Order: sequence, then C-alpha cells, then structure tokens
Amino acid sequence: MDAVYDITGGEGQWAILSATSQAANQNAWIDSMKEIQAADSKYANLELVEVAYGDDEPQKSTDQTQALLQNYPDLKVICAPTTVGIAAAAKVLQDQGSSVKLTGLGLPSEMAEYIGDDDAHSCPYMFLWNPIDLGRLGAYTSAALVSGEITGAEGDKFTAGDMGDYEIVKAGDGGTEIILGAPFKFDPSNIEEWKEVY
Repeated sequence: MDAVYDITGGEGQWAILSATSQAANQNAWIDSMKEIQAADSKYANLELVEVAYGDDEPQKSTDQTQALLQNYPDLKVICAPTTVGIAAAAKVLQDQGSSVKLTGLGLPSEMAEYIGDDDAHSCPYMFLWNPIDLGRLGAYTSAALVSGEITGAEGDKFTAGDMGDYEIVKAGDGGTEIILGAPFKFDPSNIEEWKEVY
C-alpha cells in the first residue's frame, strides 16, 4: 500500500493483477492491502477499481493488463503481487508507452529492463525476498536448533549473527516460523547488481 501511495502521489485509481483467485498467499496479501487501505485515512483518495486474475500465465496476465488499461483510462498504478503477472504487465505498459506505472513482486532478472525512475520505464521499483539473507537466516536458525539455543517453539529467541535478533512465531499452518522481515526493494540503484543474482 505504501508503494501504491507513493507512486500515485496518494490519489487516483489503482488495480491489482493477481495470480489465481485460489492462491492463498495472493488472497492474504490482497486482503491485507484492502484492510490497510480501509483502516487508514491516508489512503482515502485511492480507489481500488479491480482485482484481475492472470492465473500466473503470461498470456492471460498480458490480456488482463490490456483490459485494465482499456476499462480504466484514469488508472495510475497496477500492483502485481506475482512474478509472472508483474513481468507481463511491465512489458505491456512499456511497449505501449503507457503512463500507468507498476509495482509488486518480481524477479530482478526478468524485470531489470522495466525498472527506472523515468517515463521510459514502467516500474519505478518492486519487491521480493532477498535470497541471500533468507539463506543466511536459515543457516543461523539451523545452527541455533542444533546447539539447543532454540527448540522451534513459539516465543524462542536467538541472535542470527550480524542480522540481529529473531523470535519464533506461530505460523498459519499451526506450526512455527521465523520471519526474515520486510521484502527487499529493487530499484534503479541496485537492479543491475541483483539481476545477476536471480
């Protein structure tokens, strides 16, 4: 929501291009975005016009993006929390020279040519996980489990080296998990480096 707010300037129409309507993670993110928008007056001038579904298929995501552009001439931003959807939408927007901008979750290697802070690029910035930090946290967690510092129980705490302190929390499936933190932001300052990583 903060990215949508930032890119739109805090007002105007925006849409979501999701994967499938049955994708639990996509639906959780969409529900959270709707809840955040409804709960904070900061977002009062933003209008979510549609949640479109590209079914994580490039052609359907392309078709859905084109339909959004046709159906909403005042659209400002598309948020695509799916790597397939964001790549398809980025190509449509950039190829058509559209003023509509894009953000969401994408792979740096697939999105590098679309990321920029000028009118020639469709995506000012996007997010995804930092696989290096995920791997580091996984290694620190494994070491803490093996040493007995943690047991995997909810509420266990440990220090993951220079990454800082983490706490084991309840997971949606009834087990426990460790949350790395906020997604990693890919923008013009780092996209060239990260497109070589993944």
